[in-house]
Amino acid sequence: MPTSLPVLRVGGRHRKPKAPGPALRRAAVVAVAAPVAGTILAGPSAFAAEKSGTGAAVLNPTERKIAANLNSRAQDARLGDRLSGVVIDAESGRTVWGHDATTALMPASTTKLATATAALKVLGSDHRFTTKVVHAAGTLTLVGGGDRTLTTGDLTELARTAASGLLDAGVTSVKVQVDDSLFPSPTLATGWNNGYYPDSVAPVRALVVNGRHVTDTSLDAGQTFAQLLAEQGVTANGAVTRGVAGSGDTTVARHQSDQLSVIVRHMLKVSDNDIAESLLRTTALAAGRGPATFEGGAAVVREVLTQYGISLRDFVIHDGSGLSRANRIPARTVADILDVASDPRHTDTLKHIVDGLPVAGEAGSTLGPEWGRFDTADSSCAVGRVKAKTGTLTGAIGLSGLTKAEDGHWKIFSFIENDSPAAPGAVKDALDGLAATVNGCWAE
Repeated sequence: MPTSLPVLRVGGRHRKPKAPGPALRRAAVVAVAAPVAGTILAGPSAFAAEKSGTGAAVLNPTERKIAANLNSRAQDARLGDRLSGVVIDAESGRTVWGHDATTALMPASTTKLATATAALKVLGSDHRFTTKVVHAAGTLTLVGGGDRTLTTGDLTELARTAASGLLDAGVTSVKVQVDDSLFPSPTLATGWNNGYYPDSVAPVRALVVNGRHVTDTSLDAGQTFAQLLAEQGVTANGAVTRGVAGSGDTTVARHQSDQLSVIVRHMLKVSDNDIAESLLRTTALAAGRGPATFEGGAAVVREVLTQYGISLRDFVIHDGSGLSRANRIPARTVADILDVASDPRHTDTLKHIVDGLPVAGEAGSTLGPEWGRFDTADSSCAVGRVKAKTGTLTGAIGLSGLTKAEDGHWKIFSFIENDSPAAPGAVKDALDGLAATVNGCWAE
């Protein structure tokens, strides 16, 4: 798990206590330290403003320019006929531009923004996932805790610790089983195409090693553990099986993951589907909404977004990663999620979402040059100046994030496109151009 991730800090003056709904207020205080040669985002030290007045928003000259250019560029044939988009001024809360902004479309991986919001709110940014080994009556059970970042090195330490105690007791062989009962069936979400698993996402289980994409990640992890145990001098009797640890079993080894804040940033940076699904399940369990299922997690996401004042009109999700082709989210809702995440009042809880957004041109992220992002004549000027979450499925491409415009104000934007006849790379280039338009570097 990478530990040095680009950070976009969120901070600012404390605001007047007021209902947190983004329809009534928006603010962003952001500064990026991005490892992109030659350019970085630089934000103000602080600002906070309440939206005032009841009349129509009056755009400043920079915003009128953005709106006029977007009106033209949204008609790009590469974007097809189904585009939901919106741009919001973060300081004033006014809508700078909108195009079918409340039309719900297939959001792809921008769904992860909602998943991350719920996970951080319910679990807390310092939450750690625990994997443990318990022993009873000659059986070692590897108990999964939903940690999608567990590595062979972590399993090696668990095996070494467990074997040490067994050998001290004169035990040289045991039965090995895995307990992944934390996440019940189904392991596949509504709307997942057969071709998505185990390639794009593994069937969701509470135990996995090295993020391997196999049909049964739990047994795979158990078999790896048994091999590592044997290297420590304790052999496994028979095949690794699935079972449930007893309440009286003795814990002989334990491993804890990085903090959730680190995991969320990594998930968003590389758009990790498996981590997103584990977060959704764990959030359902922690919120006390029954078993850790897709449905339970989706219900908690809706509840958390409602608490933050975000409209759920036409909001439908069936998973945490956005792979479900049955998901529907309007661009306005995605923008509102980013607005809440960048609000100084929620810094302690949600700043890790903004911190985790890929930076345009950042290698190793989904906006890196290896993915052909922000590399055209229209969009390359925005390298290092845009932070945004990507979303890509067949027939659905999205880009939602923040950038500092020519007026010195931060703008929150969300663009979601469905069913374009153009090639995916061409659609992405067009969306990158829209983001560069909001930034203002592509002004003509």
